[in-house]
Amino acid sequence: MSTMSKKSYTVEGMTCGHCELSVRDEVEELDGVESAQADRGTGRLTVRGEHLDDVAIRDAVAAGCKMAA
Repeated sequence: MSTMSKKSYTVEGMTCGHCELSVRDEVEELDGVESAQADRGTGRLTVRGEHLDDVAIRDAVAAGCKMAA
């Protein structure tokens, strides 16, 4: 049985397209993530996948934000 889920996160500090891409790319590399969509306009990150790990996603967002800085 599939445990596919969708979660949304608030991401502060996404101010440009590079930020969006860096956050999305870092999150999409995580195990279980099928897709990630970052939107700097709303400050939201939407992640779809199986067995999503909130801590790993937050760490990936932090890494993506550092790469964009």
